[in-house]
Amino acid sequence: MSMSRSKEERKRSLREMSEEEKEEEEEDTFVEEEEEEEEEEAWEKKQKGKATSSSSSSTGACQVERCTADMSKAKQYHKRHKVCEFHAKAPVVRISSLHQRFCQQCSRFHELSEFDEAKRSCRRRLAGHNERRRKSTSES
Repeated sequence: MSMSRSKEERKRSLREMSEEEKEEEEEDTFVEEEEEEEEEEAWEKKQKGKATSSSSSSTGACQVERCTADMSKAKQYHKRHKVCEFHAKAPVVRISSLHQRFCQQCSRFHELSEFDEAKRSCRRRLAGHNERRRKSTSES
């Protein structure tokens, strides 16, 4: 009889083990499904963000007063900074009744006094650029 009990006990323990494994599998599946749902939601949010940013930037206009450039066909860079290609390269533009120039380093308009002669980068950014260049040449 002791032998038959041990077989029954073994069978019982095997059943219990298989039930535990099933429960663990179900838990794993549930966690995986949650993770997949979260990934899908994150992806959908990203796609929505892309759609809204691209549609809003294509309708934007150049910041320069009385500029009628069609920004819908402009490069992404110009759309992002709300400046048409012509005014991004112009030596002088008029914004808010001030004479300004577009800085290639800052991607913003600054007053002409912040630039050296005909340069397209403001003094502050050029100073940082030159400092970095000097450091790299002295290290070599």
